Amino acid sequence: MKMLDIKNTDLKASNLVLGCMRIKELEPKAVEDLVRTAMEVGINFFDHADIYGGGACESYFSECIGMNPALREKMIIQSKCGIRQGYYDFSKEHIIASVNESLKRLKTEYLDVLLLHRPDTLMEPEEVAEAFDELHSSGKVRYFGVSNHNPMQVELLQKYINQKLVFNQLQFGPAHTPMVDSGMTVNMKTKQSINFEGSVLEYCRLKDMTIQTWSPFQKSNKMVPPYEEKYLFLGTFLGDMENYGELNRYIHGLAKKYDVTDTAIVAAWILRHPANMQVILGTTNKQRVIDAAAGSEISLTREEWYGMYKAAGNLIP
Repeated sequence: MKMLDIKNTDLKASNLVLGCMRIKELEPKAVEDLVRTAMEVGINFFDHADIYGGGACESYFSECIGMNPALREKMIIQSKCGIRQGYYDFSKEHIIASVNESLKRLKTEYLDVLLLHRPDTLMEPEEVAEAFDELHSSGKVRYFGVSNHNPMQVELLQKYINQKLVFNQLQFGPAHTPMVDSGMTVNMKTKQSINFEGSVLEYCRLKDMTIQTWSPFQKSNKMVPPYEEKYLFLGTFLGDMENYGELNRYIHGLAKKYDVTDTAIVAAWILRHPANMQVILGTTNKQRVIDAAAGSEISLTREEWYGMYKAAGNLIP
């Protein structure tokens, strides 16, 4: 497992992260096996959020693994806050209350990382700054970051807060590539050249922010009209030969070459990028965790990386 020295922190983190959004679907023993398997293959980073299962996933996690100080010290635990039922809330009161509840549920005295989950357009950055100062000085949160934020939203926050924002969690994978698409077609009059994300990839690299990629195996949400309930979660593209036949054939060819599974190749494709991203695995299947781990240190060639990008239906001018 490749380990990353996360910039502006003392964290040495695995480049694969176990996402815990769906663990309530499992029996307690299966959750324990999933987490133990992740740790056995070298994953030390675990991603939570206060809204996952309405908070139940955090409680379930700590209960199923029998959280204790010795185990806690082997983990980097991250949680997120800011999404409420039907709206967003970056108020000082909500941020602090959310962290306190997460700490109780996770049976820990501190979070290694707290992310603001989705942008709150009604945010008062002075309040966020007060919340972060209180959480940091009390030892309840070590480091901070954001999720799904564009460069100017990060700049606005960073102007007021005293702590460096060190992570940005963004969707990215072979079938969802807005972070690189417009950069491939600069000064061209094509749909791919539309800059949807404000050059967030380049911004994060300039600012030493580590990008965490969520839903790396998801189908592109361009396949359905916006605002449908299924807009964000359409299932994996792996094995979908009808809509992603060329991509699947290309991935499978690389899997044979490197003697790994298709899952490993997808992880390797993301991790090949010099931005040194982390891949969040949202799977509840421990074998897929093992499979993905095999891609942690595979370095695809430039030809292979671009070939896979093109096979996903993207333009390389």
